[in-house]
Amino acid sequence: MRIPRPDLPRRRERLWAVAGVVALGFLIVLEFAARRYGLPGPITTQVREVVAAPKSGGLLYAAMALMMVVLTWRQRFIAAGAAIGIDIAFALVRWAVDAKVTSGHSFGNGALWVILGYGVIAATRRTGSERVLLLKGVGLGLLLVAGRKTGDTWLLITSKTRPAVLDQYVATADHALGSPSWLVGRVVAATGPIGFNFLDIVYGQLAVAAVVVALYQLRGVAVERRFPGHHLVRTFLVIGLLGPAFYMIFPVVGPIFAYGTGTAYWATVSLWSPDIPSSGHWAVADLWPQTLPPIDTPLSMPFDEITPRNCMPSLHTAWATAIFIHTRKGPRVLRYAGTFWLVATLAATLGFGYHYGVDLLAGVVFVLTIEAALRSLDRGWDRSGIRLAAYGATVFTALLVAYRFLPLTMAEHPWVSGPLLVLAMTSVIYGYVRTTAAWEPKATPARQPVPQPEPI
Repeated sequence: MRIPRPDLPRRRERLWAVAGVVALGFLIVLEFAARRYGLPGPITTQVREVVAAPKSGGLLYAAMALMMVVLTWRQRFIAAGAAIGIDIAFALVRWAVDAKVTSGHSFGNGALWVILGYGVIAATRRTGSERVLLLKGVGLGLLLVAGRKTGDTWLLITSKTRPAVLDQYVATADHALGSPSWLVGRVVAATGPIGFNFLDIVYGQLAVAAVVVALYQLRGVAVERRFPGHHLVRTFLVIGLLGPAFYMIFPVVGPIFAYGTGTAYWATVSLWSPDIPSSGHWAVADLWPQTLPPIDTPLSMPFDEITPRNCMPSLHTAWATAIFIHTRKGPRVLRYAGTFWLVATLAATLGFGYHYGVDLLAGVVFVLTIEAALRSLDRGWDRSGIRLAAYGATVFTALLVAYRFLPLTMAEHPWVSGPLLVLAMTSVIYGYVRTTAAWEPKATPARQPVPQPEPI
């Protein structure tokens, strides 16, 4: 059995501090980068939501729920009531001045005010470990919101800085898997408005599903007065921090854009999509999802400065896989929900035409590598943890290199390259399951009572 290191709590405190500094620095850099292209950065958009209608009120309330894991039940009821009361006050003021909410949600400001208010309380009314714990809760909620704002800004930057995309390379390599996006796209189209909008809800509420799982994992924080070493929020944030870097290295817009008319394809069945113009004039041809793309020498191709280059790897797949992993130790209903969310998300990413099949394979390897590294960091690095993380990183790199430099060879030999791609992903899954199973504490067998001699 591995003996816990006595310096781990101190190392975790330093890790929280370093993470906070890095996150703040990253937000500042993105703010300046966005302003260079005439766009509002993540800090600006978040400050506006203190008063203006927020883009996602549900996300702000989910962030407040994460913050409240450090509070007592009485404090939670007070916080929730305050948030609702502030939102009602904002609604009355907007009604009085006839300020209509044209975009975003008419609620959520109250949740943000409560999170910020508890940050002030932690700094002015708490001391010692109680201050640290409350600041961790506030930081957790703000990081969830900042992650969303950072992602929005980063996606805009990818569209401005990467005028050429590599979709032809990925689509050619995807022939090795049978171009699954074209198949699933036809299935989703056949289900009509019901199937599309059902998957759209699942796809769009991934962060809310993650918060539900995180609340279960963090349910004991208020009693134990400490956070567990590893939980889903850590994985979600690291995925969001590292993943977009590969969008810049491997810019891809997705089959519905590169080989179709863009999201305008779903305009007739979507209940929420605005009137989005077609991007078909940028596409290779209008092929998705009816006609498979031809197998030919791939080339980089120009695309508009609006569509995000957010396909490689599929972070929606990575996040849904993380939810699946973190629900394995929960109750049955949570395990079923985690499985459902993974399957539905994979169907949506392919069926909506947002991703190619090879994106999903890379996303699975990506998240397992991050999970291995975070769990190893939590328990103290050893040979098995280093080996697992290094192997996952190697396979992930090999996949991206193959997609970029061997797509035509892969497409011409699908019966060889396809199984090899799946085998590479499966090997990382097997390594992760086997290694992490060995990390679990061994159950001590119950002591059997010693039989006593019967009285004569």
